[in-house]
Amino acid sequence: MVAATYPELLDWLYTLEARKGMDFKLERVAAVLEELGHPERKYPVVHIAGTNGKGSVAAMLHAVACGAGLDAGLYTSPHLVRFTERIQVGKKEIAPEEVVDGAREVHRAATLRGVELTFFEFATVLAFQYFAQRKVPLAVVETGLGGRLDATNVVWPELCIITNVGFDHQEFLGNSLTSIAAEKAGILKHGVPAVVGPVPTEAKVVIAARARMQSAPVWWAGNDFNWWGNDGDWSFRGPMGELHHVRLGLRGSHQCENAAVAVAAIQALSSRFDLAPETWRTGLAHVRWPGRLEVLSGDPLVILDGAHNVDGVRALVTALPQIVGGRRVRVLFGVMADKDWAAMIDLLAPHVESVTVTRTPSRRSAEPASVARRWCTRVATEVDDDPRRAFERILHALRGDEALLVTGSLFLVGQIRAEFLARETKEDRHPGIPRVDVL
Repeated sequence: MVAATYPELLDWLYTLEARKGMDFKLERVAAVLEELGHPERKYPVVHIAGTNGKGSVAAMLHAVACGAGLDAGLYTSPHLVRFTERIQVGKKEIAPEEVVDGAREVHRAATLRGVELTFFEFATVLAFQYFAQRKVPLAVVETGLGGRLDATNVVWPELCIITNVGFDHQEFLGNSLTSIAAEKAGILKHGVPAVVGPVPTEAKVVIAARARMQSAPVWWAGNDFNWWGNDGDWSFRGPMGELHHVRLGLRGSHQCENAAVAVAAIQALSSRFDLAPETWRTGLAHVRWPGRLEVLSGDPLVILDGAHNVDGVRALVTALPQIVGGRRVRVLFGVMADKDWAAMIDLLAPHVESVTVTRTPSRRSAEPASVARRWCTRVATEVDDDPRRAFERILHALRGDEALLVTGSLFLVGQIRAEFLARETKEDRHPGIPRVDVL
């Protein structure tokens, strides 16, 4: 690896992703971590899997920990704008020069072990090594895909979390909820407690069987903990106490579920960490998770939501009326070819006035013309292959009684978010880098 600068390193990493793709094995990551002295064992970990919501739950847990004075680590994927978003300690992202230094160490260890890591494996090892160097008191780690063979599943966590189970990535995880649940449940470890969010009955059976096999105690949503209210006035009851009248920083009824999973996890960690209830309230109120029902602008009203599967769109359309009020909704839509985009369109179409179908900044993008054929049977539809041009054109024509929603893919949301913010912040971005990771 020849990478003297951060942009050169990113170019190398994305070339690595294009060349290696996805290859789900734990042996390579385990070998490199062993060469590095097992940094992933030097701090307690909360390990989170789930079809949707795992990033939001990770952000909530991290916000509460930071609010309690812990400079906790946070590892999530993908990033929206900057690679450094993936790895945080406290409230700060890893610095570009720290990425370069850490990457050299990871590459050296991989070379000594004679393995070549995939992009996600490399990023995961980099994060674990960085957390050890920074001596974090806790690391909140989100799986990338599935769980059982995910690169993050080399950790022996303090707590496991499964947020929910739905249909996504069937080509990797299987075509039934039971097979998908089995992959998610693969993060459960012997004797390690777990928190499980709302899951279908068939998924619960699979997760419960795995938990029994691992002698892992489980707190179940709806049984061991409950919640009620909305994101403006939310309450919770769990094994270790209650919390009432909380304002959630993240919008939508699905975030009420995610908050319940996060607070249950906090309660489950109470014997290890002093996270007082007042820090729960503050953390939940101030957490931010860009690209998820994010109001990018109030005038004109621009909303970003990275819904990229059927369950994600279902949550989006439930929350949308509260955000847009009586405005008519215009949509900029781009999606991956391997998603069930027809079902996503069928859910979203009754709630929108018109749509512009574009290409996502990914080699896995669905062809806009094909997607548009589904849309045009439902609403006024146009096609523009260039997402930046399409966004600018819609934004320029947007009237006061209209809202613009960008959705269908986090890749698209990230690109549009970067373009919009760059106007005012002149944010330092590495141009031309594609999004990576499976979504």
